[in-house]
Amino acid sequence: MEPFKNLINAGTVATTGLHLQRAWSGFDRARFEALAGHGLDALELKARMLQLADALHATLPGHFDTACGVLEASLAPPLPLDARGEPVGLTTAAASTGLSGWVIWSMGEFVARQGLHDVPRALACLHALTQRSTAEFAIRPFIQQQPEAVWPVLARWAQDPSVHVRRLVSEGSRPRLPWGLRLQALVSDPAPALPLLRALQDDPSSYVRRSVANHLNDIAKDHPALVAGWVKEHLIGAGPERSALLRHASRGLIKQGHAPTLAAWGLARGLEGQASLALSDQRAAVGGEIGLRVVLQSAARQAQPLEIDYAVHHVRANGSTSPKVFKGWKLTLAAGEQRVLAKRHSLRPVTTRTLYPGTHRIEVLVNGVALAQTSFELLSN
Repeated sequence: MEPFKNLINAGTVATTGLHLQRAWSGFDRARFEALAGHGLDALELKARMLQLADALHATLPGHFDTACGVLEASLAPPLPLDARGEPVGLTTAAASTGLSGWVIWSMGEFVARQGLHDVPRALACLHALTQRSTAEFAIRPFIQQQPEAVWPVLARWAQDPSVHVRRLVSEGSRPRLPWGLRLQALVSDPAPALPLLRALQDDPSSYVRRSVANHLNDIAKDHPALVAGWVKEHLIGAGPERSALLRHASRGLIKQGHAPTLAAWGLARGLEGQASLALSDQRAAVGGEIGLRVVLQSAARQAQPLEIDYAVHHVRANGSTSPKVFKGWKLTLAAGEQRVLAKRHSLRPVTTRTLYPGTHRIEVLVNGVALAQTSFELLSN
């Protein structure tokens, strides 16, 4: 798989220079490309983005409004949408029609650095940028430092014709956006964002609704009772799309066995019966996989709705363990039924988790309650 950092490369720099020069004849393209491309191959993704933003600062007009005009004139048309309302071409930089894709991250960083003295102009530029990729990172300093100026704009944008802009309302204001500046005020009190989420949770685009679900899942990490209450309230009369959104928003709380959330989904009762867990091997190597076999036996006289997940207690560098819950199965177990479930669990390292050798315990969680466990020895490859 191609490393993410290569999404900003020498071709990105050259294409950016081309379109900025097209937008402003006074643009020093050679200087921009020298600054933006210097030692690029040795840098990781965020460092590449920041270097391009530095180069923009060094070569765009010194007047902020004029600089924003150059950025806007360099852009490609807004990203098109597929039949599901999802954007197409998020990772590309259109060489013929203008700029889009990952370079927009650097442009947004420039606006975030230079625009806090002129919030209306900065937000107008972000409105344009987000339609060519996303401005979810760039808008966060404005929410943090100028909330009184930003929230009314976001309320208007929640009704914007552009799906990209409507998504930005939710995604940009997430309290704990991955890779983004943490909005500690919203971690403490998410109330300013709630009217926006209420307005967007029935958006026609799955792109927007998924962002709302992720935003609610963020809030649940600090305010589980609030999200459990939201789910209970908004499940009433919910159609399939809103139900799916609320389910996705609940995923963290369901994994944790949060009783009010489980009750909202009719999962308050634990398994009436027995559960067992067996593994395909007692040993496995980093980079391989291991098989799970779960057997559920109902002792109930009626059907039981069940959410079955499993937790792997990963060994850490210091020898302690840390659990990570993985999605398993959602099913209804009939009265007296025995159900056998099987799954292969990957042991390939990922960017967010290093796998260390040692004894790894696995638990089966049924409606949030651990009912069976076993372990295996993870070997270095």
